[in-house]
Amino acid sequence: MHFTSPTRGIMTIHEMTENIRDYIQEDPHARYKLVIGTDSHTNRQGTVYVTALIIHRGGKGARLFYRKLRTKPMMDLRYRIYRETELSLEAVRLLNQNGINKLLLDSPVEIHADIGNNGDTKKLIQEIVGWITSIGYIVRIKPYSFGASSAADRFTN
Repeated sequence: MHFTSPTRGIMTIHEMTENIRDYIQEDPHARYKLVIGTDSHTNRQGTVYVTALIIHRGGKGARLFYRKLRTKPMMDLRYRIYRETELSLEAVRLLNQNGINKLLLDSPVEIHADIGNNGDTKKLIQEIVGWITSIGYIVRIKPYSFGASSAADRFTN
């Protein structure tokens, strides 16, 4: 699995983890937050899922990485939202397997879901929020889910 850094290009999960580790070691006393969100766009050619990972240093910037996945067109909104959530949780799992959880022991992990109280996704809020919180992560929905609705959305073209 590969991720892309807008400034450093394509990276393996191991290279990305090392980059995050270096970023944290630059200022080990700062407060950090890991934000992960996935967004998707569908047209006749297919569906593009983008998972964004943001390591935020409180008040002092952030680093962004993203992964793009293309599939056949998926018109079913419920399925797409579930797949977006699954991809975000998969990214956290991969990061944890590469030691991020040890680096960020006291730092929150937020999963940003591209759902909100307006529109067709409002009927999915209880299910998606319940799923993410049952695993132990903080969940944010629109308008507070910038990881999905802004960062990931930016790369879905």
